[in-house]
Amino acid sequence: MGLAAALLLPGAAMAEGERPQGERPKIVATTGMVADLVRAVAGDRAAVEALMGEGVDPHLFKPTRSDTVKLLRADAVFISGLHLEGKMTAAFDRLRESGKPVVALGDAVPKERLLSPPEFEGAHDPHIWMDVGIWASTLPSIRDGLARLDPAGAETYARNADAYGTELARLDTYARRILSSIPGKARVLVTAHDAFNYLGRAYGIEVRGIQGISTESEAGLRIIEELAALLADRGVPAVFPETSVSDRNVRALVEGAGARGHRVTLGGALFSDAMGAPGSYEGTYIGMIDHNVTTIARALGGEAPADGFQGKLALAQR
Repeated sequence: MGLAAALLLPGAAMAEGERPQGERPKIVATTGMVADLVRAVAGDRAAVEALMGEGVDPHLFKPTRSDTVKLLRADAVFISGLHLEGKMTAAFDRLRESGKPVVALGDAVPKERLLSPPEFEGAHDPHIWMDVGIWASTLPSIRDGLARLDPAGAETYARNADAYGTELARLDTYARRILSSIPGKARVLVTAHDAFNYLGRAYGIEVRGIQGISTESEAGLRIIEELAALLADRGVPAVFPETSVSDRNVRALVEGAGARGHRVTLGGALFSDAMGAPGSYEGTYIGMIDHNVTTIARALGGEAPADGFQGKLALAQR
């Protein structure tokens, strides 16, 4: 039984306020990035679980029966939104209709800060976490969502949100500094799909994806030929696979550039729609962005320490 069907059953969702007294709120977040942000604000006052794990593509994710149970039993659900979790849209609508709080972080971002590529059928690009400043701007929506569930913890949530916002501001400054060190002609980030446009706009890098914004789109031979020509003409030294997307098209692009007499290397897999392994530094939002910007800068000829923003990157151990 799917989630939408399950929510049609009488009493499927526990009404807000029925949580046993003294029990921590149970929060389910869709992606690891959302879960990490909610945990930073919640501290130890709420139990936060991510629905999607390492390497999972949220564009294609469909909840299993056990996932459905988690969503039904949660006191609140936090999602990235902007149709990132496209196959779950109807399920989220059913949750809201049942009285379950569903907080979409994308709804907290002013429309003028959202990208709206013409090829995405009038919708917004959902990859907002790639701009650290925009991602940090969603902290108040998390703070307020948690405070509605647990009013006694409102001061704690506010304090935690402020502290984490300060940390993200430091990360944003680091990203801006090291990415600005990439030489001008090489400031082209070519990846498996268009997940990095917010990063490109925020930090002044041209971004090109082989696939479109959603991984459901197909990469054509024409696109690969165009990008191979761009790499050769600009002398771009590296292209980047992603951990949650097949690298088949990226490797085809490397071969295409080679056929034009330009050697291109794989610059290291980037985290796009999912973070690293749970328990690792790269399995946190800060570690994910640190890995990405440090990897990009080093592969494209910029200057960045191998151990990254906080001296914790696994890159330094290779």
